[in-house]
Amino acid sequence: MQNYSKLSVLPTIATIENVQLSPALDGSNGINRSIGNRPQITANTDIDAIRVWLARYSDTKTTFDSYRKEAERLLLWSVAELGKPLSSLTHEDFLVYQRFLVDPQPAERWIMTQRKVSRDNPIWRPFAGPLFPTSQRQAIVILNGMFSWLVNAGYLAGNPLSLSRNRQRKAKPRITRFLDEDLWNEVKLTIESMPRETNREREHYYRIRWLFSLLYISGIRASEVTQNTMGGFFCRKDKSSESRWWLEITGKGDKTRIIPATNELMLELGRYRREMGLSLTPIEGEPTPLLLPIGGKLRGMTRSAIHLILKQVFKNTAKRLIDRGDESTAQVARLEAASAHWMRHTAGSNMTSSNMDIRHVRDNLGHESLTTTNNYLHSEDDKRHQDTEENHRLKW
Repeated sequence: MQNYSKLSVLPTIATIENVQLSPALDGSNGINRSIGNRPQITANTDIDAIRVWLARYSDTKTTFDSYRKEAERLLLWSVAELGKPLSSLTHEDFLVYQRFLVDPQPAERWIMTQRKVSRDNPIWRPFAGPLFPTSQRQAIVILNGMFSWLVNAGYLAGNPLSLSRNRQRKAKPRITRFLDEDLWNEVKLTIESMPRETNREREHYYRIRWLFSLLYISGIRASEVTQNTMGGFFCRKDKSSESRWWLEITGKGDKTRIIPATNELMLELGRYRREMGLSLTPIEGEPTPLLLPIGGKLRGMTRSAIHLILKQVFKNTAKRLIDRGDESTAQVARLEAASAHWMRHTAGSNMTSSNMDIRHVRDNLGHESLTTTNNYLHSEDDKRHQDTEENHRLKW
């Protein structure tokens, strides 16, 4: 039950950097605080403890932002709805919180009325709306990890989430969120139908063509597009003295892998760079972002900006199919649901269905980290490059 008697003295909803909590709510005297041990961190309030936990992820922006969001939501809910510090939450409180995530109410307190509001804006709120089931589960997984760490650090006495029922893991279903060959061809046709009369239209066209080419051939994530540069391209000769291009990517978990940059991909890169006034091939170590904003500024783009570009192309393709009137509702619905990660799945699905060695697909997508030995297996890399070149084609 909500403790409404305390709500009148609580602070307004604010980010974890700006919220001000009284001693009764800051966790310094939380009932779940560990007593009589030797804590491994110096934090004495819940916010400080969360900051120490988050500091471990400060070098990975996407992970840091995601973890901060979930910790922040729980902290604010705890003090604003229950009138108790985060370090006093019980197992029963989390059962209530899980129901809250389904529909955060009251909406005026918890849900933003505008998209893309900066965190220092007074109208900022912790939620954009109710969470889908997958997001609800992800939130609890992140919070369980945080509480377990705070217990190990000696800040909390126990993890109230550890009492939750552990469901047996089910085998992951086969990937279904990808574009089949027909839909992929329709997306390419949408791109090829873009206007190219003015310089700005040409820049839009070549940027979108390059983005889809890069995502499809390499299978990299949208976040990896934003975090890496064209300086990751490099060329080396194989045993037959043939020059082969590669793209070095640092991705999820700060793991680095090299991906075959096929002749098709290098041709698309050259077209894009020429349109941007750059040399056809990049120089190793060049700081130019993999994708540039319209106007030629040499700065990177955000993951959300890339997501919007892709969604617009998928939306335009769906509209074209509707206007044409000869496509099923299911095909249109798939395009309307498609997102950036669908391109990664589309790349992986085409690789596995084109007789590529499954080990090469694994390494291209970075599903497993490369071992030290792999760093010296250039002959295996060359086979993987040839396999990718011969079986994984753009077919513009």
